[in-house]
Amino acid sequence: MCSLLPFFSLLLICATGSWAMDVTMPFMEYLDQEQLVCLKWGFDNPVGDITFQLAVNTTGWVGFGLSPNGDMKGSDIVIGGVGSSGSYFSDQYATGNSMPLEDAQQSYTLLSVRENEGQTVMTFKRPIKTCDDKDFQITAQPIKLIFAYGKTDEISYHGSRRGTKEVNLLNYMPKSIPTNSSYLSATVDNIIVPSNTTYYHCKVMKFPKLNTKHHIYQIEPVIDHLDLVHHMLLYHCPPKVTEPYDKPCYMGDIGDSCFGVVASWGVGGGVYKLPENVGIPIGGENSDALYRLEIHYNNPERKEGIKDSSGLRLHYTAKLRQHDVGIMTTGVLPGRVKYDIPAKANQFLTYAMCNTSYFSKFFNPVPDLQVFAVLLHTHLAGRKVRVGHFRNERQIDFLGIDENYNFDLQQTVSLGSIKTIKQGDEIVVECTYNTTNRASVTKMGLATTDEMCLAFLFYYPAINITSCVSIPDARGVPMDAEKIPVDKITEYEMMLKKAPQYQAILNSNHNTFLFQNGTVRDLMKTPAACQIRNTSNRFSTSWIVNLAGIILVLLWIILM
Repeated sequence: MCSLLPFFSLLLICATGSWAMDVTMPFMEYLDQEQLVCLKWGFDNPVGDITFQLAVNTTGWVGFGLSPNGDMKGSDIVIGGVGSSGSYFSDQYATGNSMPLEDAQQSYTLLSVRENEGQTVMTFKRPIKTCDDKDFQITAQPIKLIFAYGKTDEISYHGSRRGTKEVNLLNYMPKSIPTNSSYLSATVDNIIVPSNTTYYHCKVMKFPKLNTKHHIYQIEPVIDHLDLVHHMLLYHCPPKVTEPYDKPCYMGDIGDSCFGVVASWGVGGGVYKLPENVGIPIGGENSDALYRLEIHYNNPERKEGIKDSSGLRLHYTAKLRQHDVGIMTTGVLPGRVKYDIPAKANQFLTYAMCNTSYFSKFFNPVPDLQVFAVLLHTHLAGRKVRVGHFRNERQIDFLGIDENYNFDLQQTVSLGSIKTIKQGDEIVVECTYNTTNRASVTKMGLATTDEMCLAFLFYYPAINITSCVSIPDARGVPMDAEKIPVDKITEYEMMLKKAPQYQAILNSNHNTFLFQNGTVRDLMKTPAACQIRNTSNRFSTSWIVNLAGIILVLLWIILM
């Protein structure tokens, strides 16, 4: 029987992989049922480096790989350890069920390897996308991870000391069974969906009273018609909203001012579970608050007479997490705003910014905001979305990149490492559109054929700001999108980018504050999708996401 001390040591090593403890490698999975092989990982951006830490209950060699089917053949493997003459590490590949071969291009870099109380802990990294045909390419799809290890540092057949587990490295969601099945139901009740191509239905409701504060930890969609329900949002209402109703949205009702996002789902998404150290607050002193469920029905075939009872289940617990979650909307101010996209544009970019230095006008001190997930959103003409993070007028990171945006796959991506927004930092949201198949101007608005450019940042600790969005002051732009020739589209785009920005900041009470003369800073190029590792430097230093779709519309602010 093996000692329990190494087992508890491994538990300690893996426990430090929690969200609260390790911001660079926030994800953790045991690869075996006995919980003797633990993997932690994180990444800087979707085309940057991914860092792994493998902890195994052995003082012999350890191996880890990416496999097409869970077997050796075709696998991309690293083997390392601490031997009598020091550490060793190698990038290898397998051609069959035999000893793997050393890869001529060493794409993996060893960061550290150590032995501690019967454990071997090996930390290493590689580019997410490499140019090596012997490497297994990491994508946003589940991957078969394999492992093996020996009792000594003589690398030989592993016997039963091996295994495999399927994990989505870039879009990770832990699979766990809730210990508390209590949930709140936010659904519509057998409404008739009209035959409009776009229809928004709103239900303002009150939940059963929770006398003490609880945390929502899981959001589960309840979908009657997957072909019609495009997205759903649940908003917290300000105190002035006191009466429930069930009717079409945005008809001038007081409930239209409910914009504090609590939960969401979008087409292509599923059940979403929050990280273990954060929860969405509900109950307690806010038990009497009302909430607005908004459902966007997309009905291009104009189907008639369809009844629907879709909505959300909010699983909650009385055991509070460490932090309250906040969701902040950034990007182009949605609604009836003057930011038109010309027709017949092969590529047209829009820009918006958020200067967090204004947050101190509402409360002080302003805490550091730890961003752990992002949801990017445009409509049908959207092709790319990028979110730049600036400090002291210089870009230090990307908070989000999607170079292949898909309107039918609205999901939140968990960042591979926690991103810290400090007071005074700036955020720039850039959206790229293609309107070559459109004969008229595309406007910003609610309809699916209108456009949006939004990035929703999921962060902790929550602050009383729900939106930080902007719109260019187009009064000084001499061109009109309705009349612009194709060869002048880029010039028109740059005029709008350089125009002074009106910035709007909203809080949960729907109070709006406007600031003028904002500046859109230039974004750096997206990191190269294919990287060749410099093998001469074997020791060097080293982003992720899943909630489900969200669209926040501020119809009560109109800037011309």
